[in-house]
Amino acid sequence: MKKILLLAVAGMFYFANSASAQTSAGLAVDFGDGATLVGPSIRHMFTKNAAGQAELTFGGDQTFVGAYYQYQAGIKNSGGLNYYLGIGPQLGFGNGSTDFYIRPMAGLDYKLGTAPIDLSFDWRPAFYVGDNSDFTAARFGLGLRFSF
Repeated sequence: MKKILLLAVAGMFYFANSASAQTSAGLAVDFGDGATLVGPSIRHMFTKNAAGQAELTFGGDQTFVGAYYQYQAGIKNSGGLNYYLGIGPQLGFGNGSTDFYIRPMAGLDYKLGTAPIDLSFDWRPAFYVGDNSDFTAARFGLGLRFSF
């Protein structure tokens, strides 16, 4: 048990001090045309410019699971403000069906100086893939995450 605890603490210090591996977890809000979705979100920076984000959101009698790849880059002289472009699949469960969406996104991400707080806002339209395919342009996302 002591070895597992020691390994877990060592792993936390490794990831906390690694420049190429940063993880943040918190709350995601997906809103706009249709139901407002709320749930946990986790984001991991694999390299300086490549991130993966996963969300589990709930709303409108449905549950949604999404996984996204994001390209992120800094904005010169902005003090912690980055832009990102991404895309990924999203599955919706509920109302007796499973729905498949493609979700591109374009947004801004801001890290509060030395504080471990990460804020994001993005535009994330939804392409429904299936019978009677549909496109919803007016969808947006907000994120509030704790970085570790």
